[in-house]
Amino acid sequence: MLIDTSGFLCKFEKNEIHHEKATEIYESATILLTSSYILAEFTALAHVRGIPRKKIIQFSEDVLADEKTDIVWVDAQLHRTAIELLKRRLDKSYSLCDAVSFVLMRSRGVNAALTTDKHFEQEGFVRLLKS
Repeated sequence: MLIDTSGFLCKFEKNEIHHEKATEIYESATILLTSSYILAEFTALAHVRGIPRKKIIQFSEDVLADEKTDIVWVDAQLHRTAIELLKRRLDKSYSLCDAVSFVLMRSRGVNAALTTDKHFEQEGFVRLLKS
């Protein structure tokens, strides 16, 4: 499954309403997929949420060290392909990070995401964290 920004936040932040479910799903997964854009977006989101910088950095280091997590480092080609997807979805409010995730999920045959983001459902994927 793909771990999206909100999935990481729900796992990391005990006050998030989906914390327990996110942690359970995360810890039971055999393979975790994410991207460098998601990790960058997580850092910005956690900062805006007032999470201490030291805790954000430690979490990021833990993800980087986790052998179970496959981190795809976004290169120019993946970025361009995501831009092309955005051009075809002008009626949607997808972010570039979302588009990268969608392209990546399709290329890897992944259909589920640990996320609260409804955009994943709009694009035909399974959103694992719903209210």
